[in-house]
Order: sequence, then C-alpha cells, then structure tokens
Amino acid sequence: MSSDSPSKIVVIDDHPVMRVGLTHLINAEPTLEVVGEAGSASEGIRLVESIENLDLAIVDVSLPDRNGLEVIKDFRSMLPDLKCLVISSHDEKIYAERVLRAGGRGYVMKDRAPEQLVQAICKVLGGGIFLSQKMTARMMEILVNGPSGSSVESLTDRELEVYRAIGEGRTSREIAGDLGISIRTVDAHRTHIKEKLKFRDAAELSYNAIRWVESQA
Repeated sequence: MSSDSPSKIVVIDDHPVMRVGLTHLINAEPTLEVVGEAGSASEGIRLVESIENLDLAIVDVSLPDRNGLEVIKDFRSMLPDLKCLVISSHDEKIYAERVLRAGGRGYVMKDRAPEQLVQAICKVLGGGIFLSQKMTARMMEILVNGPSGSSVESLTDRELEVYRAIGEGRTSREIAGDLGISIRTVDAHRTHIKEKLKFRDAAELSYNAIRWVESQA
C-alpha cells in the first residue's frame, strides 16, 4: 500500500446498525477506509483472509459463533502484522486487559464519543495502544496491587466464558458443546468459579451469573 492510500479496515460485529455506523464514521476520514464487514467470527476470518495488505480489524468481544478474544488470537497467528482493536459494549474493567493479552492493541466502549473512536483507530494504526484514562489508571493499580481476589476480573478467559454461559441459562452439556470441551471440564470450571468468587453453591453461582450478564447488556 502506498503512503497516500487510506488504511484498510474491516469491521466484525454482529449488530448491523453498529457496522453501518462505524463504517460511516470511519469512511468520513480521508486516511481511513472500511473495505469489508462481517457479522460473525467465521465470516470475519474468511474476510480477513481474502483482503491483501489489511491494516486493522475492529472486533466485538461477543460474536454469535465464537468469542472475540479467540478471534484476535487467530488473527495474530495468521497475520502477525495485522492490528486489532476492540469496540464493544462490554465492561472495559472485565475485558480490556484480556484483549491486550490476546494480542489486541486497544479497547473502546461503544458509548464513547465518535471523536474518541477515531482517535483510538488512528493511535492503534500508528503503532500505539489505546485505553481510556480510567482503564489505564486501573491497570496501573492492578500492576502494583494485583487483581481483586474475589472479583470477576480474577477469572481466566475460559472461566469467564463459562460464567457468561451460565448467566445466559445454558446447561453444562450445552456449554460443553458450544466451547468444544467435555462436560467434566465445564463442571471443573464451575467449581473453580465458585471458589474464586466465594459462592456457597450452584444456586448462588447461577443467580450471580444471571445478574452479571444482565448488567452487561
């Protein structure tokens, strides 16, 4: 790509209105261009594979067929030079650090001003990392003091997937099928989650998981 060509961007989000809004916002910038959209992880992977010299993938955390964190890991394996930015409605306190660990270069909440979304895109394209000031300060605090031992933040990425699925009302068998793991492994994750979050029993685990999922909507 020549230095005069706009940066090539794809948007992967399961909400059509969000894709249209982001595309309109990005294409209003002369140095940026959305060259493709996808509504699922599988579509997104096929799209990324089909575009030469792609600069940035914008990915949502929650996709119908796969977790956005896993998609970012796949992109990092397939195309190490491809930059990934997450724009999501999910709480940055829970997901921002996980996105960076997966290989993403930034995290922006969907309710931020359009100017901040463009700022995040440009910063990531320039080789930087973008987080809100509040999240940057929080991560510095975690670095110094460590994460809270009994918060959702203490869960591993896989445990968080299981916790979310429990909150969505899925059974262990359904979770196992969705994640491609055994029922025994799901039950082991349930046990670890109960221990980490200090829940007394399965009923308390389910109740709190449901409330947490509702708070993320």
